Amino acid sequence: MTPPGDPAVPSVPVHTLAIAASGARFPVRRIYCVGRNYADHAREMGASGRELPFFFAKPADAAFSVPEGACGDLPYPPATADLHHEVELVVALASGGRNLSPEQAAQTPWGYAIGLDMTRRDLQAAAKKAGRPWETAKAFDFSAPMGPLHPVRAVGALSSGAIELWVNGQLRQSGDLADMIWSVPEAIAYLSTLFELRAGDLLFTGTPAGVGAVQVGDRLEARIERLGMLRLQVV
Repeated sequence: MTPPGDPAVPSVPVHTLAIAASGARFPVRRIYCVGRNYADHAREMGASGRELPFFFAKPADAAFSVPEGACGDLPYPPATADLHHEVELVVALASGGRNLSPEQAAQTPWGYAIGLDMTRRDLQAAAKKAGRPWETAKAFDFSAPMGPLHPVRAVGALSSGAIELWVNGQLRQSGDLADMIWSVPEAIAYLSTLFELRAGDLLFTGTPAGVGAVQVGDRLEARIERLGMLRLQVV
Protein backbone atom coordinates (compact mmCIF):
# COMPACT_ATOMS: atom_id res chain seq x y z
CA MET A 1 0.00 0.00 0.00
CA THR A 2 1.32 3.47 -0.91
CA PRO A 3 2.03 5.52 2.23
CA PRO A 4 -0.08 8.70 2.55
CA GLY A 5 1.55 11.69 0.86
CA ASP A 6 3.74 9.70 -1.52
CA PRO A 7 3.29 10.65 -5.20
CA ALA A 8 1.38 8.22 -7.37
CA VAL A 9 3.93 8.77 -10.14
CA PRO A 10 7.48 10.13 -10.04
CA SER A 11 7.68 13.90 -9.55
CA VAL A 12 7.62 15.89 -12.78
CA PRO A 13 10.54 18.33 -13.01
CA VAL A 14 9.89 22.05 -13.48
CA HIS A 15 10.45 23.11 -17.10
CA THR A 16 13.17 25.75 -17.46
CA LEU A 17 14.61 28.03 -20.15
CA ALA A 18 18.08 29.39 -20.77
CA ILE A 19 19.14 32.87 -19.65
CA ALA A 20 21.58 34.84 -21.80
CA ALA A 21 25.18 34.99 -20.55
CA SER A 22 24.30 32.90 -17.49
CA GLY A 23 24.30 29.32 -16.32
CA ALA A 24 21.05 29.96 -14.44
CA ARG A 25 17.70 28.79 -15.79
CA PHE A 26 14.26 30.44 -15.74
CA PRO A 27 11.43 28.21 -14.40
CA VAL A 28 8.27 28.29 -16.53
CA ARG A 29 4.86 28.16 -14.87
CA ARG A 30 2.38 28.94 -17.66
CA ILE A 31 2.51 30.23 -21.24
CA TYR A 32 -0.13 32.74 -22.34
CA CYS A 33 -0.35 34.14 -25.88
CA VAL A 34 -2.07 37.28 -27.17
CA GLY A 35 -3.95 36.84 -30.44
CA ARG A 36 -3.90 39.47 -33.23
CA ASN A 37 -1.96 42.17 -31.39
CA TYR A 38 -0.61 43.94 -34.49
CA ALA A 39 -3.11 45.76 -36.69
CA ASP A 40 -1.55 44.52 -39.95
CA HIS A 41 -1.68 40.90 -38.80
CA ALA A 42 -5.24 41.36 -37.50
CA ARG A 43 -6.24 42.57 -40.96
CA GLU A 44 -4.56 39.65 -42.74
CA MET A 45 -6.46 37.28 -40.42
CA GLY A 46 -9.80 39.00 -41.08
CA ALA A 47 -10.14 41.36 -38.08
CA SER A 48 -9.63 45.10 -37.67
CA GLY A 49 -9.47 47.87 -35.11
CA ARG A 50 -8.52 47.95 -31.43
CA GLU A 51 -10.63 45.03 -30.30
CA LEU A 52 -10.36 43.69 -26.77
CA PRO A 53 -7.37 41.35 -26.50
CA PHE A 54 -7.97 37.62 -26.43
CA PHE A 55 -5.65 34.91 -25.21
CA PHE A 56 -4.83 31.26 -25.71
CA ALA A 57 -2.33 29.04 -23.91
CA LYS A 58 0.46 26.59 -24.57
CA PRO A 59 1.85 24.02 -22.13
CA ALA A 60 5.06 25.01 -20.36
CA ASP A 61 7.08 22.29 -22.05
CA ALA A 62 6.09 23.49 -25.55
CA ALA A 63 8.84 26.10 -25.10
CA PHE A 64 12.50 25.27 -25.66
CA SER A 65 15.62 27.43 -25.75
CA VAL A 66 18.12 27.73 -28.59
CA PRO A 67 21.52 29.03 -27.41
CA GLU A 68 22.72 32.36 -28.78
CA GLY A 69 24.64 31.78 -32.01
CA ALA A 70 23.40 28.20 -32.46
CA CYS A 71 20.85 26.83 -34.93
CA GLY A 72 18.18 24.73 -33.25
CA ASP A 73 16.12 21.90 -34.70
CA LEU A 74 12.39 22.60 -35.04
CA PRO A 75 10.49 19.32 -35.54
CA TYR A 76 7.70 19.46 -38.12
CA PRO A 77 4.61 18.30 -36.20
CA PRO A 78 2.26 15.50 -37.24
CA ALA A 79 -1.34 15.99 -38.42
CA THR A 80 -0.72 19.12 -40.48
CA ALA A 81 0.23 20.11 -44.01
CA ASP A 82 0.30 23.87 -43.28
CA LEU A 83 2.73 24.79 -40.47
CA HIS A 84 3.09 28.57 -40.07
CA HIS A 85 5.67 30.80 -38.38
CA GLU A 86 4.73 33.75 -36.15
CA VAL A 87 7.63 35.73 -34.67
CA GLU A 88 6.86 37.33 -31.30
CA LEU A 89 8.34 39.18 -28.34
CA VAL A 90 8.10 36.93 -25.27
CA VAL A 91 7.85 38.50 -21.81
CA ALA A 92 8.89 36.48 -18.74
CA LEU A 93 7.33 37.60 -15.47
CA ALA A 94 9.13 38.04 -12.16
CA SER A 95 5.90 38.79 -10.32
CA GLY A 96 2.18 38.88 -10.96
CA GLY A 97 -1.13 39.44 -9.27
CA ARG A 98 -4.79 40.03 -10.04
CA ASN A 99 -6.51 43.08 -11.53
CA LEU A 100 -3.26 44.94 -12.13
CA SER A 101 -3.22 48.46 -13.49
CA PRO A 102 -0.98 49.03 -16.54
CA GLU A 103 1.42 50.89 -14.22
CA GLN A 104 1.59 47.88 -11.89
CA ALA A 105 1.86 45.48 -14.83
CA ALA A 106 4.86 47.41 -16.17
CA GLN A 107 6.78 46.35 -13.05
CA THR A 108 6.19 42.61 -13.49
CA PRO A 109 8.58 41.61 -16.36
CA TRP A 110 11.80 39.81 -15.47
CA GLY A 111 13.06 39.71 -19.03
CA TYR A 112 12.41 39.19 -22.73
CA ALA A 113 13.17 36.70 -25.50
CA ILE A 114 12.55 36.13 -29.18
CA GLY A 115 9.89 33.46 -29.67
CA LEU A 116 7.99 31.75 -32.44
CA ASP A 117 4.33 30.81 -32.02
CA MET A 118 4.28 27.89 -34.45
CA THR A 119 0.77 27.15 -35.72
CA ARG A 120 -0.91 24.28 -37.52
CA ARG A 121 -2.89 26.71 -39.68
CA ASP A 122 -5.07 24.08 -41.32
CA LEU A 123 -6.16 22.74 -37.92
CA GLN A 124 -6.75 26.30 -36.68
CA ALA A 125 -8.94 27.10 -39.71
CA ALA A 126 -10.99 23.93 -39.17
CA ALA A 127 -11.40 24.73 -35.45
CA LYS A 128 -12.53 28.29 -36.22
CA LYS A 129 -15.07 27.05 -38.75
CA ALA A 130 -16.50 24.56 -36.24
CA GLY A 131 -16.35 26.98 -33.29
CA ARG A 132 -13.92 24.72 -31.45
CA PRO A 133 -10.84 25.45 -29.27
CA TRP A 134 -7.41 26.01 -30.80
CA GLU A 135 -5.27 23.67 -28.67
CA THR A 136 -4.47 21.22 -31.48
CA ALA A 137 -3.39 24.15 -33.66
CA LYS A 138 -1.33 26.02 -31.06
CA ALA A 139 -0.37 23.82 -28.10
CA PHE A 140 1.53 20.94 -29.72
CA ASP A 141 5.02 19.72 -28.77
CA PHE A 142 7.87 22.12 -29.69
CA SER A 143 5.39 24.82 -30.73
CA ALA A 144 7.21 27.62 -28.86
CA PRO A 145 10.92 27.78 -29.77
CA MET A 146 12.74 30.67 -28.10
CA GLY A 147 16.07 32.37 -27.87
CA PRO A 148 17.62 32.85 -24.42
CA LEU A 149 15.93 35.21 -21.98
CA HIS A 150 17.51 38.65 -21.52
CA PRO A 151 16.95 40.34 -18.14
CA VAL A 152 15.23 43.73 -18.09
CA ARG A 153 18.23 45.07 -16.16
CA ALA A 154 20.40 44.30 -19.21
CA VAL A 155 18.18 45.41 -22.12
CA GLY A 156 15.70 47.84 -20.52
CA ALA A 157 11.94 47.83 -20.99
CA LEU A 158 11.12 46.98 -24.62
CA SER A 159 8.34 49.13 -26.05
CA SER A 160 9.78 49.73 -29.53
CA GLY A 161 12.32 48.18 -31.87
CA ALA A 162 12.44 46.10 -35.04
CA ILE A 163 10.92 42.61 -35.09
CA GLU A 164 11.69 40.52 -38.19
CA LEU A 165 11.73 36.98 -39.55
CA TRP A 166 13.46 35.48 -42.60
CA VAL A 167 12.85 32.09 -44.22
CA ASN A 168 15.74 30.78 -46.33
CA GLY A 169 17.18 34.30 -46.47
CA GLN A 170 13.96 35.98 -47.64
CA LEU A 171 12.27 38.52 -45.36
CA ARG A 172 8.77 37.32 -44.45
CA GLN A 173 7.78 39.43 -41.41
CA SER A 174 8.86 42.95 -40.52
CA GLY A 175 7.40 45.32 -37.96
CA ASP A 176 8.08 47.32 -34.83
CA LEU A 177 7.19 46.52 -31.23
CA ALA A 178 5.65 49.99 -31.05
CA ASP A 179 2.99 48.77 -33.51
CA MET A 180 1.34 46.52 -30.91
CA ILE A 181 -2.37 47.28 -30.51
CA TRP A 182 -2.06 46.47 -26.80
CA SER A 183 1.29 47.37 -25.23
CA VAL A 184 3.06 44.88 -22.98
CA PRO A 185 1.78 46.56 -19.76
CA GLU A 186 -1.76 46.81 -21.16
CA ALA A 187 -1.79 43.16 -22.24
CA ILE A 188 -0.46 41.97 -18.87
CA ALA A 189 -2.99 44.15 -17.01
CA TYR A 190 -5.91 42.80 -19.05
CA LEU A 191 -4.68 39.21 -18.68
CA SER A 192 -4.55 39.71 -14.89
CA THR A 193 -8.32 40.31 -14.89
CA LEU A 194 -8.76 36.76 -16.25
CA PHE A 195 -6.07 34.84 -14.35
CA GLU A 196 -3.91 35.38 -11.30
CA LEU A 197 -0.46 35.90 -12.80
CA ARG A 198 2.65 34.65 -11.04
CA ALA A 199 6.41 34.61 -11.35
CA GLY A 200 7.44 32.15 -14.07
CA ASP A 201 4.59 32.99 -16.43
CA LEU A 202 5.43 33.78 -20.06
CA LEU A 203 3.45 36.03 -22.39
CA PHE A 204 3.81 35.76 -26.19
CA THR A 205 2.76 39.24 -27.28
CA GLY A 206 1.53 38.75 -30.85
CA THR A 207 3.02 38.81 -34.34
CA PRO A 208 3.22 41.33 -37.20
CA ALA A 209 1.87 40.57 -40.68
CA GLY A 210 3.55 38.17 -43.06
CA VAL A 211 2.88 34.81 -41.42
CA GLY A 212 3.31 31.90 -43.77
CA ALA A 213 4.04 28.23 -44.24
CA VAL A 214 7.36 26.44 -43.72
CA GLN A 215 8.55 23.05 -44.92
CA VAL A 216 11.08 20.50 -43.73
CA GLY A 217 14.55 21.81 -44.56
CA ASP A 218 13.62 25.50 -44.28
CA ARG A 219 15.92 27.73 -42.25
CA LEU A 220 14.29 30.41 -40.08
CA GLU A 221 16.03 33.47 -38.63
CA ALA A 222 14.15 35.75 -36.24
CA ARG A 223 15.45 39.04 -34.86
CA ILE A 224 14.20 41.51 -32.29
CA GLU A 225 16.21 44.65 -31.62
CA ARG A 226 18.37 44.29 -28.46
CA LEU A 227 17.65 40.54 -28.22
CA GLY A 228 19.91 39.15 -30.93
CA MET A 229 18.89 36.42 -33.36
CA LEU A 230 17.02 33.10 -33.10
CA ARG A 231 18.02 30.53 -35.73
CA LEU A 232 16.10 27.34 -36.46
CA GLN A 233 15.94 24.62 -39.10
CA VAL A 234 12.74 22.69 -39.71
CA VAL A 235 13.49 18.97 -39.42
